[in-house]
Amino acid sequence: MNTKLTEASIEADAEVPMIHIRRDFKATPEQLMRCHLDPELFVRWIGPSNLSTRIDYWDAKSGGSWRYIASRDGEEFAFHGCFHAVEPNKIVQTFTWEGQPDDVSLETLEFTDLGNGMTRLHARSLCDSFAGRDSWMSSGMESGVNEGYAELERLLGNGLS
Repeated sequence: MNTKLTEASIEADAEVPMIHIRRDFKATPEQLMRCHLDPELFVRWIGPSNLSTRIDYWDAKSGGSWRYIASRDGEEFAFHGCFHAVEPNKIVQTFTWEGQPDDVSLETLEFTDLGNGMTRLHARSLCDSFAGRDSWMSSGMESGVNEGYAELERLLGNGLS
């Protein structure tokens, strides 16, 4: 596990077409959950930093759905999915980039209290295939993940409002 707060560990699973993302935050599990479920907070941190994000719809509950649009220089990228389970310290959802609508991933986000005001986020994205997973891994996703999480860390450090 990478102990630096500013960098996420991003690894491809050797056994299944899954990506593991882990990062520690100076926050409680409840604060991190809120930043992932509250659409007004979500748009403030989701990366990469050169995109602006707006919510189309957002129903953050078990059985709910979501859609957001990220844009840059007049170009738009839309994403959507369903919240399958929203539980204490865990979110299970689907994730689809509308540019590749057949490539749906199942994401599980777990928030583990490490004590002393620290929480570990472990996100697992199960892709449709090894080729799909490898495409994500080679897409430059790490910059968007790390830029977004750095912004999330700043948001948490400035207090949630």
